[in-house]
Amino acid sequence: MLPVKKKSKCAKRKRRSHHALKAPNLVPCPKCGNSKLPHAACDMCGYVSGKQMLVTETASEE
Repeated sequence: MLPVKKKSKCAKRKRRSHHALKAPNLVPCPKCGNSKLPHAACDMCGYVSGKQMLVTETASEE
């Protein structure tokens, strides 16, 4: 079934107002200081909560 009346630009834009992207929440890594997602392994050093979880090229050199 088709809509009976046209949606105005204002009504359309009000409906889509929450569709905007939000910036990810980044925290500094306690080991190396680079930005990382919270509760995730650091891309540079591979540490999570003081334990090494990922083996990275920079971590293997140390």
